[in-house]
Amino acid sequence: MTIEATSAPRTKPSIDPGGPRRTSMTRWRTLPLPALSLPPLALLAMASWLGRYVRPSADEWCFIPNVRDHGITGLIGTFYFTDNGRLGNGLLVGLYAQFPVAGHQWFAPVSGVIMLALLWTVTAQLLRAAAVEAPPGTALLAASTMTAVFLFATPNTYKTFYWPAASVSHTLAPVLACAAVIPLLRARGSRGRYIALATALAAGVFMGTLSEETSVVALVTLSVLVLSAHHIIVPRLRRFVRAWSLTAMAGIGIGTLLLVTSPGFRTRRTRYDADRTSMLAPDSLMNSLRGYVRILETVFTTWQYLGVIAVGVLIGLLVRGRTDRHGVFLPYRPVLLTALGALTVLVSGYLCTVITYPVFGTRVVTTERTWNDYLLPYIFVLTAAGAFAGRAVRRRGRRFGVAVSAAAAAAVCSAAVLALCVPLHGLGEDMRVRAANWDQQDRYLREQAERSASVAPYKPLPVSKMLEPFSNGGRKVWPAQCVADYYHLERVTHAVDLPGRGAASTGRGTR
Repeated sequence: MTIEATSAPRTKPSIDPGGPRRTSMTRWRTLPLPALSLPPLALLAMASWLGRYVRPSADEWCFIPNVRDHGITGLIGTFYFTDNGRLGNGLLVGLYAQFPVAGHQWFAPVSGVIMLALLWTVTAQLLRAAAVEAPPGTALLAASTMTAVFLFATPNTYKTFYWPAASVSHTLAPVLACAAVIPLLRARGSRGRYIALATALAAGVFMGTLSEETSVVALVTLSVLVLSAHHIIVPRLRRFVRAWSLTAMAGIGIGTLLLVTSPGFRTRRTRYDADRTSMLAPDSLMNSLRGYVRILETVFTTWQYLGVIAVGVLIGLLVRGRTDRHGVFLPYRPVLLTALGALTVLVSGYLCTVITYPVFGTRVVTTERTWNDYLLPYIFVLTAAGAFAGRAVRRRGRRFGVAVSAAAAAAVCSAAVLALCVPLHGLGEDMRVRAANWDQQDRYLREQAERSASVAPYKPLPVSKMLEPFSNGGRKVWPAQCVADYYHLERVTHAVDLPGRGAASTGRGTR
């Protein structure tokens, strides 16, 4: 007996059973939803295939030799005592960094499958908790479209999806946080509730040591749920949902305390001069607001987000309430719920900008990877708003109008996803070129190391604004020493031409 079916006084289904019964479904309602899932699934497959062109860069030049020499526990220690204090982050980074190049190549397809599976499960459980009957493939269509838009409707897909160091902190992290509601939605009796509470506490602690931004979004979301539960949850479950939310918040508090008291956290703030200015200073708050407004301009003008609204419209048009199951949610209040969702996203997004501004300054506007922590809730809100709109059309429209709306929503969904293929193909070509050059330089540097050279030239190979040694015209050396450590050299020098081509590679290094 799941949480939505616990014995209690009967409540009204969260979606009214209006419209034709399943035995007399109209033709438009048999819309092949699994077929509509093919474009987003194909896009995800294409993106996963391009993952074979990923090669280490930026921070990962330092992570790999650290794990090679000291193991995953050594990297966790480095994170805690030196880098940033994120224990959970160090664990996830260590899991892929222990398989140097292969770990980077497999990260995108593996994480993509994980995110799709988790969002699929969450969507299916939410539909079940709402006590609705949905056509086959509804949850898959919603989850695959949300995943595709989340990963690829971004100004920098490489840093969102292909750069593991950023993904574990800002892309995978919010999905993992979202998945923590699965035990809540599947709680069975007292044992199930204890498991849900324990999971919420553990997930909160882990999230607090994984991503500050995701923790902020989760705290805002849980606070809204606690304060607004009487508008959302049926009376018999409110107390437990509030207890679950407070438990998750306590876990996040514990994890955040571990993070902010770490030596690495203080070191990172000192390194970026973030300790000189309070994030709550008036100037910092105002500059954060200006930056956030510019971020919202970019997000709100990205038309591909219409794809998830269209999916929501299809859900609202196609689902029907069930009288044989008790729902978790109160009868819909579309305006109130949409307003609460929008408020949650806007507040959490601004707070994420506030805590990142001392580190990045005005670059918060161009550090797109840090947006993902609140863009996932944004996608959920858009999907829910679309579902409310679809439900309104179904209840008030004629059969022909409903059919036209369903066809239009399906067309918009597919168009939005297909439009993301073009920039992804261009990025894939850039990645392919970099991979070929990286592999050539990799062979050259290994040959130099085998010849006992202590110094060798290195040509920066950036992609999608990724940092490389000798960036900024060769003036920024970091992380050149990590590259030298990776190849067992004493140091590398800035090369203008790719080693193996031109004068820069004629020398074999010095002993």
